[in-house]
Amino acid sequence: MSRFTDELKQAAGDQWDRVVQHTFTKELAAGTIDRSCLKKYLIQDHRFLDSFVVLLASIVAKARCLQDRIAGCQFLALITGKENTYFERSFESLGVSVEERTSIPDAPCSKGFCDLMREVASTGSLAEMLAVVVVCEWTYLEWGQNVLPNTVRDDFTCFEWVDLHSGEYFASVIEYLRSLLDKERDFLNEQEKAACQKRFLQTVQLEEDFFDFAMAQ
Repeated sequence: MSRFTDELKQAAGDQWDRVVQHTFTKELAAGTIDRSCLKKYLIQDHRFLDSFVVLLASIVAKARCLQDRIAGCQFLALITGKENTYFERSFESLGVSVEERTSIPDAPCSKGFCDLMREVASTGSLAEMLAVVVVCEWTYLEWGQNVLPNTVRDDFTCFEWVDLHSGEYFASVIEYLRSLLDKERDFLNEQEKAACQKRFLQTVQLEEDFFDFAMAQ
């Protein structure tokens, strides 16, 4: 039997490929990305960090046993530690003021992400929660691994974002999240599977929208 997560990815079709091969990721790795685009991206991405933490913590809380919680707790520590520190250092390096970080309105895709994460964290099943997080992290692993061999190491605001989303540890996190979602299939009826797929595809759409937003002039 094929993995549930592979079936969900297949349902996303070409849109998945558009996300993981997006121009944003290639220009970021090359260090050629317009810094105004990178600033716009990081300001908005940091906006839904809190919602992501709430969602991941909710997954940890709803997981079916201690063994299923441990890797999630460890990943939470990275998100709230090393990744959050990357944002703070990048804002300083790129000259992003506190006022900019707080006064610039949420982009529609940012609001969409926050709303989706908060909604599934409060009312969704464990499978729906995992569907959202799996897309967020799995797409990033794929593009991160794709661009890693050609990543230019001149500006940490570019190459450290690639490093955070590639490599052995991050791959193990995605395998952990996928395995949790794969196991959930056995507990779902057809209606619940459809709800899970809906959340998965919603998230793929938001990922593409977010990269498109960042690159728009």
